Amino acid sequence: MDCANSLDGDGSFSPERAGGLPVGELIKLCYSGKYSYEELKRRITGYGGLVSYLGTNDGREVVRRIQDGDEYAKSIYYAMAYQISKEIGAISTVLMGEVDAILLTGGIAYDGLFVDWIKEMVSYISEVYVFPGEDELTALAEGGLRILRGEEEAKVYSR
Repeated sequence: MDCANSLDGDGSFSPERAGGLPVGELIKLCYSGKYSYEELKRRITGYGGLVSYLGTNDGREVVRRIQDGDEYAKSIYYAMAYQISKEIGAISTVLMGEVDAILLTGGIAYDGLFVDWIKEMVSYISEVYVFPGEDELTALAEGGLRILRGEEEAKVYSR
């Protein structure tokens, strides 16, 4: 299993996270004297992503704007699906195409338009399964507990 960690500036942007950024420009910003460490951290985690472009982290609001004809909102939302799809494609290469499944989770997975865009771009790699909702942290914690209790063996993935 592999994933991109947009919390630490990796991967695609998300509703509140900036994702990967151009390092040179980020360094300039860090040394510009305009922002403290805390301010910059907030700008990329919490006020990045959809929030920075559209002023909201709510995918439902973005969809309403798109339905009302907001082409800018549509282009930003599509760009997020595009970046997520690029990350899925990148991970598939290091797995040498041996991808068992692609799983989409989180609140935004309730949105059929967004999910369909991703499916269009990545379904040739593997079957795409959608698990809407923000239960991934609970599932990860429960999996860890099962391992710690000896109820399940940790899986080791190697080449």
